[in-house]
Amino acid sequence: MRLRAVDIVDVFVYLVVLGLFVQFLPSVITESFALSLLTALLFKLALEVIAVLKTRILDRVRSSPTAARKTLNAALLVVLGAGSKFVILWLTDLLFGDAVQLGGFVSVTLLIVVLMAARLGVRLLVDRARPGDGSA
Repeated sequence: MRLRAVDIVDVFVYLVVLGLFVQFLPSVITESFALSLLTALLFKLALEVIAVLKTRILDRVRSSPTAARKTLNAALLVVLGAGSKFVILWLTDLLFGDAVQLGGFVSVTLLIVVLMAARLGVRLLVDRARPGDGSA
């Protein structure tokens, strides 16, 4: 896997969003800027792995020959969607202990939704501002 500029932008977006959550949600705590940056990196890695898994499961849903297999794979997708939040909570606790607290399932779910929306928004802005497309 090669590091791309968009990956660095994603980490910065995640860092900003996490900083805003730390400021405005009392249950989300990071003890330092360095820990916030490391947590943003963790989010990037975890969300990339989750995205790959979701894509694979979606491919399995689409290619399933029977309704039973489609249903089973769709259920697996739902489990991954909910379970991924618990994995992120667990990884954060494992790596950072009490120095980083993301609240509970609801705050992590909200955080991830906002992370993904912010990432999409920034990517759309960056794509729109690329030289040679007539806008600037």
